[in-house]
Amino acid sequence: MDNLRENEYDRDVVISTCVHLTRNLNGIPFPARMSRSDRLNVVQRAKEAVKENKALAHILRYIDMEGLSKTEAVSLVERHLVSADFISDCSGRGVFITDDESISIMVNEEDHIHIRVYLWDHDLENAYQKADILDDIFNRSLHFAFHKDLGYLTQNPILLGTGMRASLILHLPALHESGGITRLSSNLSKLGLSLSGIFGAGEGPKGAVYQLSNQVTFGLSEQEAIANLKSIATQLVHQERGLWEELVEKPEIQDAVSRSFALLQSAKMMGYEEFLQLASNVRFGISTGLIEDVNSDQLNRLMIAMQPATLTLRSGRKLTQNERRILRADQIRKILKK
Repeated sequence: MDNLRENEYDRDVVISTCVHLTRNLNGIPFPARMSRSDRLNVVQRAKEAVKENKALAHILRYIDMEGLSKTEAVSLVERHLVSADFISDCSGRGVFITDDESISIMVNEEDHIHIRVYLWDHDLENAYQKADILDDIFNRSLHFAFHKDLGYLTQNPILLGTGMRASLILHLPALHESGGITRLSSNLSKLGLSLSGIFGAGEGPKGAVYQLSNQVTFGLSEQEAIANLKSIATQLVHQERGLWEELVEKPEIQDAVSRSFALLQSAKMMGYEEFLQLASNVRFGISTGLIEDVNSDQLNRLMIAMQPATLTLRSGRKLTQNERRILRADQIRKILKK
């Protein structure tokens, strides 16, 4: 496997790609020192920048964070459209979102403008190109703060330089079960990369879903950062797949996969953490040929859609915990039957 783009099986490991660009406007304090009037000024200027570009105005809708319920705000976090910190104080904050939710632009997060492009594939270059186009469009109207030696100026010095964080979301069940993630994470940190669990960080990652991202933004270009990230991701894909042949022959693994699939198809109640583990087992079964005629993309999207606030929001009413468990199981059964 020479690179992620050329291997048709990479989607068995690589779930999605995300690129973030953080920017600030010249002449306006960083968000930590902004007054409410400063925040509203940035919001208004961002709205005008979108309005000036017909293509953007056609695809982006603006959401005023102050007008959202707690469930609506938490669902935005669950869907990776905004950060958890962003909803901690919604005053003078807003977000632009496309209908397919592949693009979101936070206004007045840790920095004035936070561009995020999320794609359900492994094409880092495509995600960066989309983010870069948005960056250029906004810069023409907003005039981002840039220093010839330091690069883009950010509130957090760690992001100085490119202001770019790129990441790949990976399903690593074999490495997770082998206990190799801790060692890998430690080694990768020395290379300026981070490998961390996506779901359930408190008691350990759930569902063996991990995010690999760059941590170095200063002293190298965006293209170099993406090349480094792809190179390491390719190695992780090799290591993960290298463990599959032995695991797939074990009766206990085969049994866990078949039982998990049966539960997802028949359960009447389902907790979210339980779903993550069952989905991880089934996804492994799909990747190794133990399960056929099921699309792993369905499971990928269910990991987002079945989260508590998002499930509640889409139901259109308040739900008790048991009602959520019943609705979650019902929707999973229906989708897998399709």
